[in-house]
Amino acid sequence: MNILKKYAYLLVHYCLDIRKGDKLHITSTTAGELLVREVFREATRCGAHVDYHLSFREENRVFLEEACDEQLDYVRPAYQKMMETYDAYLVIRAPFNLREDQNVSPEKSARRQKALYSVQQIYFDRLADKSLKRCLCQFPTLAAAQEACMSMEEYEQFVYQSCYLFDENPVDSWENVGRFQQKIVDFLNTCHVLRYVNKKSDISFSVHGRTWINSDGKNNMPSGEVFSAPVEDSVNGYIHFDYPSIYMGHEVEGVTLTVENGYIRSWTAIKGKEFLDQIFSIEGARRFGEVAIGTNMNIQTATRNILFDEKIGGTVHMAIGQSYKQCGGQNTSSIHWDLIAEMKHTGQIFADGHLIYEKGRFLLD
Repeated sequence: MNILKKYAYLLVHYCLDIRKGDKLHITSTTAGELLVREVFREATRCGAHVDYHLSFREENRVFLEEACDEQLDYVRPAYQKMMETYDAYLVIRAPFNLREDQNVSPEKSARRQKALYSVQQIYFDRLADKSLKRCLCQFPTLAAAQEACMSMEEYEQFVYQSCYLFDENPVDSWENVGRFQQKIVDFLNTCHVLRYVNKKSDISFSVHGRTWINSDGKNNMPSGEVFSAPVEDSVNGYIHFDYPSIYMGHEVEGVTLTVENGYIRSWTAIKGKEFLDQIFSIEGARRFGEVAIGTNMNIQTATRNILFDEKIGGTVHMAIGQSYKQCGGQNTSSIHWDLIAEMKHTGQIFADGHLIYEKGRFLLD
């Protein structure tokens, strides 16, 4: 089977479980047309009603440069209705240029984010009550390959391997991932306090009353993580994020956060400190919305793409901003930004004082 047909089958049947009569919306760019076409074909075969929006090159940058305040504040009714009523939502990342928004006005960007906030909350509410099936995936493009410091051929191999698409039956492979991670989730859901420790980090937080989620490829493709939301005022200590990250077209690297009673008191960065200053002025950004552990051993190379990097087997990550409500999180913000720490060399995780993870591996029976 053609690899894109195989990819589309996995997305439609395993990730989104598309059924006859489902309303599916696909968001991508014109660079992702080949995969959009195959998903459209497979979902239509299932009897779904498929709509899509394909952004053109620099669409968002042009909008932010040219839009007046009234346009920045406007939310398309069709977009809001889609978030309120559709059964499934697929985002296919297919970037032309990962830095195209880097030099747009931060004031205009913040105003636009604020305008979209109410729709974003509908999205998070529907994920929490499971009335919306959502999946985020990647179509290989030259821009993403260059950012990953790979050739196009190498990057295609990387993306497809991360999704188990070279396996004879990718669905079976992801079901095996789900069974492995469920054992971890079942254990973590009995724990109250976790502590992440490595050479540059020592941070603890409560997850008492919160729910750990098994991310087995149904919401993200690829996946391979378990995640929850910390009790908002329980996070204490400091954490260094080893992996570089790109957010809103800006690259940051070597971020260290110091946290007291859930509130980020100070921050440093080897690169991108000024952008961090802007981010931490956003309401809700100085508290954590997610804590997680990456388990996908097929991903071992950082590519400056959070969809892949947060799943790297032998890492942990924490997200500033919006909580996942399905975990019981209560922090709200217009942003949700994952930052990743390496754990394969000196990393340890303690649960209620007991060592449960060391050097990238769980120690559970």
